[in-house]
Amino acid sequence: GFELGFAMASPNALVCWEAQFGDFHNTAQCIIDQFISSGQAKWVRHNGIVLLLPHGMEGMGPEHSSARPERFLQMSNDDSDAYPFSEQFEVSQLYECNWIVVNCSTPANYFHVLRRQILLPFRKPLIVLTPKSLLRHPEAKSSFDEMVSGTTFQRVIPENGLAAHAPHEVKRVIFCTGKVYYDLVKERKNQDLEKQVAITRLEQISPFPFDLLKEELEKYPGADLVWCQEEHKNSGYYDYVKPRFRTIVNHTRPIWYVGREPAAAAATGNKNTHLVSLRRFLDTAFNLEAFEGKT
Repeated sequence: GFELGFAMASPNALVCWEAQFGDFHNTAQCIIDQFISSGQAKWVRHNGIVLLLPHGMEGMGPEHSSARPERFLQMSNDDSDAYPFSEQFEVSQLYECNWIVVNCSTPANYFHVLRRQILLPFRKPLIVLTPKSLLRHPEAKSSFDEMVSGTTFQRVIPENGLAAHAPHEVKRVIFCTGKVYYDLVKERKNQDLEKQVAITRLEQISPFPFDLLKEELEKYPGADLVWCQEEHKNSGYYDYVKPRFRTIVNHTRPIWYVGREPAAAAATGNKNTHLVSLRRFLDTAFNLEAFEGKT
């Protein structure tokens, strides 16, 4: 509550509130629902508060794994059935949304999204899902060249490896967000599928980057489309992204789900169960025949 009031009274300050674990934001649920999500719609008051919510399936158990991104996405006000294209698409989307939900996979993008938050000519709440394991991950690094003048926040980070150089050979495009990207890249290399499988990261989930994803989908017209997440099926992002992908392709191509099975708890507290379920969905993600014959 203090941070919310401070952000409202000081719009030029970058005010951040960090939950010890993302799960613990439920103690602030009343403030999130009553003030942060709907404050502008109810009282025409802008607020630029930043919520930093540790989130990631790291085998730490049900109270230390999930910031419940599905709840924030459900309360987002963008329309899943409308492709709102305009010349100033990115800025108009940000202006019209009730809050911004991101899951950054690189230090540079994390820097840029905080910088953008204070440089915007208006204020919107920013929800940042922050995997703790990426603090020490050897692959989660950025050059300072990605943070100099002329660089900006990337809403989508497209495939830039072998698959991007020969898109006609790509059999599957995997879309994901957050730290699961690093698990997917490692598994793709182990299975020697770097030419057949492209991996694209959504760094900004809401407002949904329709324009950039349309470009990605047009690159790979003959490929399977897969959404991969480490969260359980009834959690995470799938229910939010699926209708929006279908809108982009005008319902002509399915978007398949790869991830953990539905569950009541946000995560398992058993390390072995965690690793088995990780192995299972990685196998499905790179099984190029997994969805043959399905509609």
